[in-house]
Order: sequence, then structure tokens, then C-alpha cells
Amino acid sequence: MAQAASAPAVGFLYPGYSAEDDYPRLERILAEAGTEVRLPLVHTDIGEDAHRVDALLEMGSAARLAAKVQEAKGHGIQAVVWACTSASFVFGWDGAHEQVRELGETASLPASSTSFAFAHAVRDLALERVSIAATYPEDVADLFRGFLRAAGAEVVAMRGSGIITAAEVGTWGEEEVLALARGGDHPEAEAVLLPDTALHTAAYIPALEAELGKPVLTANQVTAKEGMRLLDVKARCPALGALFA
Repeated sequence: MAQAASAPAVGFLYPGYSAEDDYPRLERILAEAGTEVRLPLVHTDIGEDAHRVDALLEMGSAARLAAKVQEAKGHGIQAVVWACTSASFVFGWDGAHEQVRELGETASLPASSTSFAFAHAVRDLALERVSIAATYPEDVADLFRGFLRAAGAEVVAMRGSGIITAAEVGTWGEEEVLALARGGDHPEAEAVLLPDTALHTAAYIPALEAELGKPVLTANQVTAKEGMRLLDVKARCPALGALFA
């Protein structure tokens, strides 16, 4: 269901090509639940596709994000989100704030990133203890654990999968995503976090939460919610899990 051009819109700067089709899917699911919001997406140049610290720092550099801001603004957006977890938390808590500040200044719009989307989602659900089920190598996943700790969450378990490229992650289907979430769960975790925007999850959230019996926060889901927070758009959409319930 296409949204009217007058509907509020948040633009997403998305690194490369992998699970970008989650965004029109999220827009459609929200529309079916009665929330009109546009979620246009533009692709940034990522340089090297690698879940490696040096490559991620370059991927999330101010210049690469700024290069696509005008294209995003061409969609009539009122806010912008860097739709990438790893190339935001890799800068650390303070560096990720600086990244968002620079993006907002360049766009002259409210701005955020997927890393802060996770922090806000954890806060919104009043979660204290979470686990991480990451596609990344362990060293990169550990940086996300540090970011969440800085946000005030206790990470009781973490699993990295050692996947280097977003392109490979984008090929995973429901069974692989369910296995990832199961492997990262922990009895003390109040929710399981799947932090990669390269991972298709929008269609699987009810199955994930039914399987684990607890909230599951996925990167593209929380990124959409973060954009809507910037727009002050509220939505009740059980098909997108506890975060939207």
C-alpha cells in the first residue's frame, strides 16, 4: 500500500544493498495497522563490505553520509536516520553522538542512528538485562555490548557469528534468523537483540517472539521506530512485535 505524499516521512541512509526491502515491508505492515508514514531509503557508498573496525569507521564517516543527504531530502523527509548499527556503535558512545550531530547539521533535520534506536527501544520496554545475537565477528559484537552498557543496559550473554560481509547476511532466511536468535538467547535476558540492518527480519518478528517467549529487537524494526520517534508518530502494530504493541 503506497503512502500519500503528504504522509510524514523519515529518510534512511542505508549502507549498500542487502536487506533494504525490509523498509517498504515495514511501511506496508504499519499501513495495514492504520499508521500512515513514509520510510524512503537511499543507499550510501560503503567502500569495503566488511564487519571490520577500520572498514566500519570509513563506512560511517561523515563524508559518506553527507554525500547522500540531499538525495534523501528529495523525498520530502522531516527526519533522517543512519540505518546502520555496526558503523555507528564502532565509534563508541561519544563518537556515535558526534556522528548523529554532524548528520543532523548537514541535513538541517532531526537525526539518529540504529545504535541509538536500540538504546531507545531498550529504554521504552524498560529492559534491564538483554542478550545479543549478532551476525558479526566477536570483536565487533563486543563493541555493541560496550555501547549498550553505556546506555545503561546489562548484557547477560552475547553471541557473534563471524560473518564478515553484509552481502552474506542479506541472504539469510527465516530459519537462519530463528537459529541466530535461539543461539543468542539466555534465561536471564528479558529480550534478545539482533543488531544487523543487513539481516532480513521485518517479516519474522512474530515468529521470533513466539519462539523465544520474550521481546526480540531487530535492527530494521528499531530503526523504523526511531525514525517515527523523531517524527513524533505513534503506532500500535502487534505484527512488529512487543516494541510496537
